[in-house]
Amino acid sequence: MKFPLSLHRLILSLLFLIFLSGFSSVMAQDEYAQVKSWETFDFRGHNINAKDLNQLTLYDLKLVRGIVFGKHGRIFKDPDIKRYLQTRDWYKPSTDFNNSSLNDTERANLDVIRLTEASQHETVEPGDMRLYENKALTRRKLGTHTNAEWTVLAAEVEAIHGRRFDGQPWLQQYFDERYWYRPADHYNPKSLSAIEQKNLTLIDTIRRQQRHVAIAPGDIELFENKLITEAMLRGLSLHELRLLRNEVYARHGRVFKTLWLQQYFGGQPWYDPDDNFKDEELSGSDKTNVETIVAYENKLHNQIGTKPITRALLQGLFVEDVRKMRDEIYARHGKVFKNEWTQKYFASFDWYKPDPKFNEASLSSVEKQNLVTIAAYEKRAVSAMSVIEG
Repeated sequence: MKFPLSLHRLILSLLFLIFLSGFSSVMAQDEYAQVKSWETFDFRGHNINAKDLNQLTLYDLKLVRGIVFGKHGRIFKDPDIKRYLQTRDWYKPSTDFNNSSLNDTERANLDVIRLTEASQHETVEPGDMRLYENKALTRRKLGTHTNAEWTVLAAEVEAIHGRRFDGQPWLQQYFDERYWYRPADHYNPKSLSAIEQKNLTLIDTIRRQQRHVAIAPGDIELFENKLITEAMLRGLSLHELRLLRNEVYARHGRVFKTLWLQQYFGGQPWYDPDDNFKDEELSGSDKTNVETIVAYENKLHNQIGTKPITRALLQGLFVEDVRKMRDEIYARHGKVFKNEWTQKYFASFDWYKPDPKFNEASLSSVEKQNLVTIAAYEKRAVSAMSVIEG
């Protein structure tokens, strides 16, 4: 039977569409072909080694890591892992997931997977520093990062040894969510190997060069007989300025009452607390430097309410960082915060005067616009919690 030409073309088109549909289905199935066999692997009862993962790409390794957690119902933010797990019949998402559900064998297997991932990264990423406990970093391997990413990388070196970061709740939460993290009752900075100490120094050096800052927390020993200028302080956050100011006292052994400052300086290898030191003993360049830092802090505090915040100023910050800036605007007017850490943080500032009757009507037009700018940035900002999951 002969078909009309138009009908013949229609039939060919339909057949072609059917072919494409089948081809797309095969392709979709093949997308996960490399990791499919790992779905039935007993990660709880059997150990794997790096050789078992040799044929896997970075993308595949990420999905295998997702399988280990996915068997316990972990919900991922990473779009690739999330999409993959949602296609698996065995995956039962659970909002109650906790790393405590992983046994020692699973944790050991995750170590192998994560360290294999780290070895394939062209430059280090948050989550990679355990590969460098006894391996020196290079400038090229460190690459470039945002200020917040530098913070995570440096903190990770110390978190491996159990350091807590209660002074930065988002950073503490970040490590609390790492399956390998074990907070120490008493962190000892001397537990870092010589290589880790050199890696920290290199991270700090490159971070500073990329941020174009002249001084940072940890540098006060260089200014025992040298004056700090306002120009040197430009580019530092309010949090860093406060650490820098208190470091002048810490170098003399000041015992801090504020918990997060206790923990921060208690984690520094040079800190030697002295109960006999009195703040009024500060003199010479030390006293002048504190006054310079305080004056610059006050200047920045006042600018938040008098000058517009630009997007360029916020660029590269985690959402957790800009929230602190947002809270600062309210704190300047005495807002009492429901969050315990936030309230304690601002209560430790001399300028903070709590006002239970605070009302947003007391905010200036500039402050209100700054809050709008910060809110817009928050919607797009990456959370510290989603830098690397696992």
